[in-house]
Amino acid sequence: MKFTAVALVGFTISAGILRLGLEAGLRPWAARLIALICAMNVTFLINRRFVFGALTRKRIFTQWTAYAANSAVGNFCNYWVFVTLESTHRAVIGDPYVALLAGSIVAWAINFTGARFVVFGGAARRLMARWRRLFVSPRSRPSAPAPAEPGSSRQ
Repeated sequence: MKFTAVALVGFTISAGILRLGLEAGLRPWAARLIALICAMNVTFLINRRFVFGALTRKRIFTQWTAYAANSAVGNFCNYWVFVTLESTHRAVIGDPYVALLAGSIVAWAINFTGARFVVFGGAARRLMARWRRLFVSPRSRPSAPAPAEPGSSRQ
């Protein structure tokens, strides 16, 4: 629920900046790109403080990088949907605000799923464990010493 509320804040900021950019004479794709970057940073700050309770100065760059990487796929799809719909120049779906809404819904679904199951869930840890088992050679893994043979002086 909190993630959705923050997404609505991000949507509002994005819509406001898109409007300002369009009124300033920017092309829709450029105004949307600026709006997307601003909204992502604002939602990072809000999510960091209120949703995930991780407000520390120590790891802000690391947290921002992880958040941006998690959001990159959703934001790319958001932007792609926006540009695709807006470029049709059709009466309804070509409207920049309808395209903004459609792209934002797609981004919300992707970003929530990634945050819930990969970034903050156990899927990333399980994936890394599988990767290590497949690609890390047994020689590079620490191993226990071989058991002593019966009658040897080793215990």
